[in-house]
Amino acid sequence: MRISFIGGGNMAKALIGGLKINGFSMPAISVIEPDPKKRLALNEEFGVHVTEQLPSVANAEVIVLAVKPQHLRDVAIFLGSLLQKQLIISVAAGVRTTDLARWLGGYESIVRVMPNTPAQIQRGMTALYAMPQVTSKQHDVAETIMAAVGATLWLDEESKLDAVTALSGSGPAYVFYFIEAMLQAGMELGLSETESATLSLHTFIGASELAAQSAEPPQTLRAQVTSKGGTTESAMHALESASVKSAIIKAVYAAAKRSNELGDSLGKD
Repeated sequence: MRISFIGGGNMAKALIGGLKINGFSMPAISVIEPDPKKRLALNEEFGVHVTEQLPSVANAEVIVLAVKPQHLRDVAIFLGSLLQKQLIISVAAGVRTTDLARWLGGYESIVRVMPNTPAQIQRGMTALYAMPQVTSKQHDVAETIMAAVGATLWLDEESKLDAVTALSGSGPAYVFYFIEAMLQAGMELGLSETESATLSLHTFIGASELAAQSAEPPQTLRAQVTSKGGTTESAMHALESASVKSAIIKAVYAAAKRSNELGDSLGKD
């Protein structure tokens, strides 16, 4: 299977790296990237074919659109005349499949995906939505490519991708924000930066793994740590009094709203 990536940025690099780890043939991958430094780096690290010529995608069976959303329309308009039976996978945040299909001249073999940054270490979370014209074989191909960088979740409605963007797409930033706060608190309480960072990071890693492996819901796991009259209960009272949970929920809603707004804006042309 020949795969062409249009765009050689961080997400393309993460996907290529994941495919390499999973034994995919690197000579079967090509990357169309205008930046010569990025082309050289991708070729040296992975051994993939690199070029700046967009028509080279004509021989690919899968085309991964990994360009910035604001550049996707121009790329798609040029790409439309080159398409035959290829599967299009769009990583561009916010761009809806109906708009992309229109720019491609009515071509609808499209899977839209929303990965997140832990894909860089093959621990990502990717949601996928396929247009009705995508075949079962193409569905499996898209699954294989995105599973190379972590867990996957198929959606039955594209509109859910706004919630996905807000929850898992932007989600790593919320986690990093909480880690920042814990690290700062640890240092203010007398720990060194290294000590505080180690404790904060491994607490998040361990708690996340426990939540993933446990049959109990998060609220039950939290209650198990919160002894009556103990230190955790005192901390939880402080969080509740500051309305931290409500603030996090409001943040996710704000991200979902912005995702929908970007979809409207990007699809105007």
